[in-house]
Amino acid sequence: MNTLFKTTLVLSIIGCLNWGLVGLFNFNLVEYLLGDGSLITRIVYVLVMVSGLVNIGILTKDLDK
Repeated sequence: MNTLFKTTLVLSIIGCLNWGLVGLFNFNLVEYLLGDGSLITRIVYVLVMVSGLVNIGILTKDLDK
């Protein structure tokens, strides 16, 4: 389970950095690197969304056990 936590954390960090760049500079790093509207870009966005949902579950889970 530790690998899942780390993977979702990395994807969430990628998503937050990308949104920060969009908000500050109107620059979308994911689209710049992978192409505007390409299939791989959409896959990255879906993976970031899924990782955010998993992180919601991690937030509500008692990790002290």
